[in-house]
Amino acid sequence: MATLLEIILIVPALVIAITVHEFSHGWVANFLGDPTPKNAGRLTLNPLRHLDPLGSLLIFIVRFGWGKPMPVNPRYFSNPKMGMMWVSLAGPLSNLITAFFFGMALRLPFIRFSHPLIVQQFFIIAQISIYLAIFNLIPIPPLDGSKILAVIIPRQWTSAYLSFERYGTLVLFLIIFFFWSSFAKIINPVFQITTSLLLPRW
Repeated sequence: MATLLEIILIVPALVIAITVHEFSHGWVANFLGDPTPKNAGRLTLNPLRHLDPLGSLLIFIVRFGWGKPMPVNPRYFSNPKMGMMWVSLAGPLSNLITAFFFGMALRLPFIRFSHPLIVQQFFIIAQISIYLAIFNLIPIPPLDGSKILAVIIPRQWTSAYLSFERYGTLVLFLIIFFFWSSFAKIINPVFQITTSLLLPRW
């Protein structure tokens, strides 16, 4: 029953976090002049438009998943490099904003003293949103952090760095399934600090 309850609480939280994350990529791209997300039918908060079949399946198996990459064409941006940086930053930032609002809701008496499962669900949505934001800021292509770092590194390194994207997904799989315990030692302290800032302590 504990495992079933865990799935019942974690799956909706992941769906919300992934949907908000991908929608935000598309919204900022559209705002900056790229109609590609809108033309692809991705400017919606309908989770079915954003969930990846394999990523969704892994939510149930390993309680980790991802959404469909948001189609973006940087040629529409006045500054393609900076445009991609803002589009990439939008996903993690939207997750932190989501966590902030759920953290504020948990401070409200009628939420704080409601049913324990409601409180737990709010906490999990906020925590998963924070974790998804931090994970996506890792500068490994194709994660959002790689697009942000590409703006900072010297221009002559950018093409070689982003070309690593063809191997990035494989690297991420290796990290998640074989080296996650070691990698988590880097991520968890950042997660704990961010959580302490955005969520109430009871």
